Amino acid sequence: MTHLEDQYALTQQQQLYLTTVPQCFIRPKESQRAADEAKARFSHVDGDHLTLLNVFHEFKEQEDQGNGSRWAWDNFLNYRSLKSANNVRDQLSRIMQRFSLPLNSPAFASRDYYLLIRRALTMGFFMQVAHLERTGHYLTVKDNQVVALHPSTSLDHKPEWVIYNEFVLTSKNFIRTVTDIRPEWYGFIVGVVQATCARALDATN
Repeated sequence: MTHLEDQYALTQQQQLYLTTVPQCFIRPKESQRAADEAKARFSHVDGDHLTLLNVFHEFKEQEDQGNGSRWAWDNFLNYRSLKSANNVRDQLSRIMQRFSLPLNSPAFASRDYYLLIRRALTMGFFMQVAHLERTGHYLTVKDNQVVALHPSTSLDHKPEWVIYNEFVLTSKNFIRTVTDIRPEWYGFIVGVVQATCARALDATN
């Protein structure tokens, strides 16, 4: 499988990320410490998308056993959001099957599983990339906005390059739901997009 092909092969996981934007973590004021500890059990060192993926995998196992609702309650998770994510994922899977698009996924136990997910995410979110500056802040690539990682992130370090779901404006600019990526992945995808656009322009001339 080539570098480009492995991006497109992860269709099932990319469907999941379309459905995990709504907040699934619950943090009641009276149980904030317990909620934070529950969230930490799912955390992945490389970022929030992979943390969400860990949540979804375990949710699917518990739901198949008929324990989904109770498990979500015990882990401070929004059961309705998780069900909605699964429903949308199933709908997208059916659409892809209708158009004979491949539904390929690496094995969850594979050593390269999370690496391939991050590559696929980089392709899907290549317009939502930020780079760490010497000042300690991030700069969005698309529009040069100075931003910081949202306090809710599962990251315990500042990666050089990240992709993000949301730009959040409060007292300062934050990017929320972020994952560590490698600059060579981003450079490769930008090159593919530029080449595709060039071919499209040539075709119209």
